[in-house]
Amino acid sequence: MTRKSIHAEGFSHKNPIPSACRIGPMLYSGSILGTDPATGAYGATLAEQCELMFAQMARVMQAGGGSMHDIIKMTVWMRDRSQRAALNAVWLQAFPDPNDRPARHTMQADLDGDKLIECEIVAVIQGGEHA
Repeated sequence: MTRKSIHAEGFSHKNPIPSACRIGPMLYSGSILGTDPATGAYGATLAEQCELMFAQMARVMQAGGGSMHDIIKMTVWMRDRSQRAALNAVWLQAFPDPNDRPARHTMQADLDGDKLIECEIVAVIQGGEHA
């Protein structure tokens, strides 16, 4: 199996790294932020950053040959972990079935700039090897 860098449209890092990497059915993302894909600006509120972050996740998964259904683990860092209600609102939209959700770990972090939240994901893409 070969390693394949995943580049999602409207999503990039400042450093020379891909949005995600895939080997066989396994996909691991880098940091996924709550930024507008057209401007690169952070959402003005935590709720907006959560919505933008989940939209970025969907683009990363699509670029990697999968979907949100393939995510098995999500790790989230928040500036203020006590405000998880904003995260949970978008989480429940993305994963409405309580018997079909990925694992999630949310941690408090000293995030830089206007960043209020960020995440990384691990996915197992149904159908195996990425073409």
